[in-house]
Amino acid sequence: MKNKITLKDGKPDPRSREGRIALAGMVMKLFDLWELPVKDQLAFLGLSEGSRKALARYRKGEPLANHRDLLDRAGNLLSIHRSLRILYPHNREIVYKWMTTPNGDFNGHSPADIVSEEGFLGLLRVKGYLDYERER
Repeated sequence: MKNKITLKDGKPDPRSREGRIALAGMVMKLFDLWELPVKDQLAFLGLSEGSRKALARYRKGEPLANHRDLLDRAGNLLSIHRSLRILYPHNREIVYKWMTTPNGDFNGHSPADIVSEEGFLGLLRVKGYLDYERER
């Protein structure tokens, strides 16, 4: 049977409805693994407090909205998770707690605090930090 998800470089194509459904599922699962409160989930996706219904729709299997900012955020979140899995291949507890654990390299703030407070730039800051750590 042919795969229904449109693939781009072996990954779901975020421009397709099927790809955005897959991304929504992956991001919601990631939020659960990271045990993020709803306010942080909204902030991570660049959504306002009034967008709780959109978050609930994504949890029910609807596709992420076809907005560049939202799709870029989703991609960066998955990249952060991939980096954590590479950095800590034998310790899932660290992989899942790292985002919410205070970190000296972020002046005692958790990476989740950085993303929530700084928005997209904070997301890029955390991703860049992990990219740097992977290269060391």
